[in-house]
Amino acid sequence: MERRRRIGSPERRAAPLDFDDVIYGIHTVDEALEAGERLRAIHISDDRKRDPMMRKILDNAKAAGIPVRFEERTWFAQLPYKAHQGCVALAQPYAYASLHDVLGKHKDGARLFVILDHITDPHNLGAIIRTAESVGADAVVIPERRAAGVNATVRKAAAGAAEHLPVVRVANIADTIRTLKKANIWAVGADAGRESQDMVEADLNRDLALVMGAEDGLSQLVKRECDFLVRIPMHGQTESLNASVATAVLLYEVLRQRRPA
Repeated sequence: MERRRRIGSPERRAAPLDFDDVIYGIHTVDEALEAGERLRAIHISDDRKRDPMMRKILDNAKAAGIPVRFEERTWFAQLPYKAHQGCVALAQPYAYASLHDVLGKHKDGARLFVILDHITDPHNLGAIIRTAESVGADAVVIPERRAAGVNATVRKAAAGAAEHLPVVRVANIADTIRTLKKANIWAVGADAGRESQDMVEADLNRDLALVMGAEDGLSQLVKRECDFLVRIPMHGQTESLNASVATAVLLYEVLRQRRPA
């Protein structure tokens, strides 16, 4: 089991911060408060406690009964994050959703899931969660092993979206695709191969699970489970896109096709 990294000066060892449960940055902490997340404490730099940008956080924390601790700069120097902006919250361990619960929730319009086949970069995962939430996806699905989980870096990159969009963690991506297909959700994989359809020619206006791979593409097992494959048209010298950029392009093509004519 991977050891969870902790920080804390000697006088604070009774309640150290756990890197996996940290939310950092003014906007990210503010979004967590707005989403009603149960924060254990908020740490604010002494030199920013009168900053107007902090006033909303302080007011919301007080209303929610969340303790606020003012820290010296040396305390923040222990953090591995440089973009903390003098504002750090200690959250509960991230609450992953279950696939069963997400499938059981019905909403208007076609359904949309984003399935990630072993995305290991937390910045990519955070950016994908942010885009998926912005287009109204039902959930992002990630594997338990050999992939990034929702940690402090992901929450920062997602800019609060991880508090609004369910993230499901599963043991097996191929099995999950089969489960979604039994629920009449089509699985479409992103692949640059010749057998793939151009995304603008594919019918994406249906209950859909968009399956995205890492830089080296989808695994063969996962690709075989997809109902069909799509590719992003490339007209320049660049052969491929970053995983989060490719996901954004495809998600907004889904959104474009779903908009009324």
